[in-house]
Amino acid sequence: MDKKKQLIDQLKVVINNLEKDYSNEITSGVFQLIYIRYKNALDVMECNEDIRELNIIGGVRAYMDSYNDYQNPLLGELHKAENLHKELHLVLDLNKK
Repeated sequence: MDKKKQLIDQLKVVINNLEKDYSNEITSGVFQLIYIRYKNALDVMECNEDIRELNIIGGVRAYMDSYNDYQNPLLGELHKAENLHKELHLVLDLNKK
C-alpha cells in the first residue's frame, strides 16, 4: 500500500475515534484543534491537493501538553498519522531530486 493511501486511512481512523469517543470534546479546546486539522488534512489528501497544506504535526504534543494520559490509544493513532505524514514528505522530496 502506498504512503498516501496509508495516510488517508490513518486520518480516517483518527477522525472516527474523535467522533466516536470524544464527540462532546471536539467542539472546543485541544480536541477541536486536532479534529479540525485532521478533517482539513483528509480533504486535502482526497482532493489530491498539495500535501504541504497538511497541518497535523504537533497533535501528539498538543494532546500530551493538555492531558497526561500517555496510555490513551488515541495518542498512538495520532503518532502513526504524524509518522506517515513525515514518511510521505520524504518520499515526495526524494522523487523531486
